[in-house]
Amino acid sequence: MKRIWELDAFRGICILGVIVVHTVFDLRYFVGLQFSLHPLFRIIMDYGGVLFVLLSGVCVTLGSRSVRRGLILLCFAFVITAVAEGMIALGMAGDSVHIWFGILHLLGVCMLLYPLYRRLPTWAMAALGAAIVVLGYWFQTFRVDAEWLFPLGLCAPDFSAGDYFPLFPHLGWYMLGTVLGRTVYRERKSLLPKVPQDIWPVRFFSFCGRQSLWIYLAHQPVVYGALTLGMYIMGGNI
Repeated sequence: MKRIWELDAFRGICILGVIVVHTVFDLRYFVGLQFSLHPLFRIIMDYGGVLFVLLSGVCVTLGSRSVRRGLILLCFAFVITAVAEGMIALGMAGDSVHIWFGILHLLGVCMLLYPLYRRLPTWAMAALGAAIVVLGYWFQTFRVDAEWLFPLGLCAPDFSAGDYFPLFPHLGWYMLGTVLGRTVYRERKSLLPKVPQDIWPVRFFSFCGRQSLWIYLAHQPVVYGALTLGMYIMGGNI
């Protein structure tokens, strides 16, 4: 089936936003640069992840083998968690770099859960997704003593993580994405067919969207390595 270009392009824009956010984090955390953040950056930081999860929910209705894809994502997620814990153990990073339940953990679990609710009526799926979103933001207003509930969005007072996307509210956003996939993209074709897809911005963002997993896996080592090299050349260190 022909790919829907705008979904790839929007996902590409989102993954590039992730690179910007993580680069700024590395500059502030590892390099020690202190600078004010532009309001646009804060918007990307606060809402870019939500948009990416919504898009992933749309895409799961257009693809197949969600369980297989979910298991693959979880394998990559656990590798990232292990790398982060190794950096902390070696003294290369502090506790704020923990990745207990990041974006890949979330999307992997969401893909595994999708077959369990895919047969719900669209209105029920929308209502359940909205309820999970509301509950998730309510969970952020308090802390609990149980340290093992963090995947649900219920955090202990000392919980810290560098990349954290709990099921509440993000499973709700994912489900609302599947609602959009069922309704807005029910015919499984582009909503913007007249936009020329051969111009370079569209091709570039679409390519990034198609390769979003590999870009996500590679970008942090590349950014961290570039900063390390730059600090070495300038006589400093990370």
